[in-house]
Amino acid sequence: MLVRFSTRVGIVGGPRFRAGVVIAVRDSAGCLMAFERCDAPGAWQLPQGGIDSGETPEQAAWRELAEETGLGPGEVALDGPLGDWTVYELPENYRRGEVWGQAHRWFGFHVLRDDVHPVCDGVEFSSWKWMTVDELVDGVVEFRRRSYDEVLRGR
Repeated sequence: MLVRFSTRVGIVGGPRFRAGVVIAVRDSAGCLMAFERCDAPGAWQLPQGGIDSGETPEQAAWRELAEETGLGPGEVALDGPLGDWTVYELPENYRRGEVWGQAHRWFGFHVLRDDVHPVCDGVEFSSWKWMTVDELVDGVVEFRRRSYDEVLRGR
């Protein structure tokens, strides 16, 4: 399957896939900073978002991290990209316009101090907690689970 990406939308076999980033922040014990969705109590995930026109994936990761958690270079450090791009199709009720799915570049970060506390944006996320990889992968919504498993567990 041929995959082509621009900064906004990739084309995979016809449907449109929005290009974005996923941010995995770890503490010194290796736990991940997970966030509960406002629109789906009990659904946990990592911060993520689209790549704006003219923005590199790394720039998008820093911007999304700041927007959704309030964290920046004073609280976290970038470790670098994690694995390859992941692609998944959205369930029909999650699709908007021509966007049928998402293609993500993942980035790993680590906290500079274990007492770092993000500030949830109140729009996408209502609360946060440290989770093990297994807790997060097992608790993420089904349509994202394969990509979480692939990147975080290496499967």
